[in-house]
Amino acid sequence: MRILLVGSGAREHALARALSLDPATTALVVGPGNPGTAEIATNIPLDILDGAAVVAAAKEMSADLVVIGPEAPLVAGVVDAVREAGIACFGPDRAAARLEGSKAFAKEIMAAAEVPTALAHVCTTVEQVTEAIDAFGAPFVVKDDGLAAGKGVVVCDDRDDALAHARVCLAKEGGDVATLGEPAVVVEEFLDGPEISLFCLSDGTDVVPLEPAQDYKRLADGDAGPNTGGMGAYSPLAWAPEDLTAQVVERVALPVVREMARRGTPFVGLLYCGLALTSRGLRVVEFNVRFGDPETQVVLARLASPLAELLHAAATGRLGQVEAPRWHEDAAVTVVMAAHGYPGPVRKGDVISGTADADALDDVHVLHAGTATDENGALVSAGGRVLSVVGTGVDLAAARTAAYAGVDRIELPGAQHRTDIAAGR
Repeated sequence: MRILLVGSGAREHALARALSLDPATTALVVGPGNPGTAEIATNIPLDILDGAAVVAAAKEMSADLVVIGPEAPLVAGVVDAVREAGIACFGPDRAAARLEGSKAFAKEIMAAAEVPTALAHVCTTVEQVTEAIDAFGAPFVVKDDGLAAGKGVVVCDDRDDALAHARVCLAKEGGDVATLGEPAVVVEEFLDGPEISLFCLSDGTDVVPLEPAQDYKRLADGDAGPNTGGMGAYSPLAWAPEDLTAQVVERVALPVVREMARRGTPFVGLLYCGLALTSRGLRVVEFNVRFGDPETQVVLARLASPLAELLHAAATGRLGQVEAPRWHEDAAVTVVMAAHGYPGPVRKGDVISGTADADALDDVHVLHAGTATDENGALVSAGGRVLSVVGTGVDLAAARTAAYAGVDRIELPGAQHRTDIAAGR
């Protein structure tokens, strides 16, 4: 199978790694990729938001399957262009990708499908936000309606901070104009209890769940500091209810897939279910429409069966005809190394060393995200979250030890990472 993978982050490096290990993969091209994907695939320059460019790249390599990694091209409708060209594509089209592109739309779908979620108000003015947060009380949960690279959510006890975040979101251009006609924020009740991420593949009709994971969204140890795109993750979750996956498929994923099909916008791709196990039971925190980062890094590290045919089956309406994914019993932990200044303005161009030393350790592999090579060929930082260091082991303690041993081998001036990923689990 000849595969074009679109994207350049740690998620795409993890996908490329899994696809490259699949005997069914005969050619793997990543656009634009990163220095890590260049070691296992062919990188090409690519504007990931240009549907025509993605189609041209797929035709150039005679791709059997295109896999779209990031959310932005999904929301922009790149999948529509690929499918119109007659090429199988893993990912939702523009209409279905609104499940991530607009939190207000996702709430609408959840209400129609009777999916358990937080009570919420969709607000388009500061006055509406003020009324909503005062009605719910602290902790305040304010979410940007549109895409925000994992940093559009504020959960805080300070009313002024909540209102300040809302003002920033409402001042943005864009939003899901097709639904609301103007930028919006979603103000929600706070959900207590631990959060879980579960990925579900869909071909528009059937749903196949992957293994659950838990990520760490705050920058610093003890869940302190600002929200980020994710600073680490682990899997499996020994503490989760045994029937968790079955519950999510039955009460969340299948109802949403059926509601999307009923509306004439079938969901094909990956439905990321962000969940909270609250004192009142299972609740959906959010939906994404692609593999999540950093959870993908640990979920795919535990995948024992081939990935390429699974994604192709989802893209071509054949999920019910393929073998269910199989899993290693080993645990996996990933620790994100972020650049100086993250999640604010980051310093770029710092030389990174030791990644090969970390990769050489047993049960460790390093995934690239915000990296590049400079004019001298040196590996340097080029983004906020720079590397994901993944460790595996017979249990979480062993996987955690491996991951942090890898982190200790890597030098990145000013780097930030949490030291408590999977601690005490």
